[in-house]
Amino acid sequence: MLAETTLARPYARAAFGLADQAGTLERWSANLARAAVAVDSPAMQRVIGHPRVDERQLLGLFDAVLGDALDLAFRSFVKVLMHYRRLELLPEIASQFEQLKRARNHKLMVNVTSAVPMEQAQLEQLAGRLRERFGSEIEMQTDIDESLIGGLVVRAGDKVIDASVRGRLEQLGRALVR
Repeated sequence: MLAETTLARPYARAAFGLADQAGTLERWSANLARAAVAVDSPAMQRVIGHPRVDERQLLGLFDAVLGDALDLAFRSFVKVLMHYRRLELLPEIASQFEQLKRARNHKLMVNVTSAVPMEQAQLEQLAGRLRERFGSEIEMQTDIDESLIGGLVVRAGDKVIDASVRGRLEQLGRALVR
């Protein structure tokens, strides 16, 4: 996973730079999302890894799957990925592209996992505190994990704030072992 993230980063940055310069961030975002879904399909995985399928055939398949979405710049980007055998990175490239887009718009995607469903007022209060802490607008995704016992875990980019009962118990256990 880490290697995939590292390999995808320069491609995501290049795609973002091209899209930003052309003023087509939303179109590239949509194209990358569609291409990522296509690449993730089992049928496409078999074709991508098949030794007898050349770049021309693969590009033809992408044209058929994505249709009009492939403008010249995006098509060239896909060709580069094909040439360097990096098509399988498209889902990660799309994810990093979205992170770059949010960063540009001063938005941060935050994943909040709680032991029980949170009320709207609690979510709004948490969003306000996170906005103050990170200095960005917050887009929040919520999940429920009963194994946390209580509290919550907040993931924002590469930062993790573990305020769960399970996390505190694990910390206590590690401290007692020392």
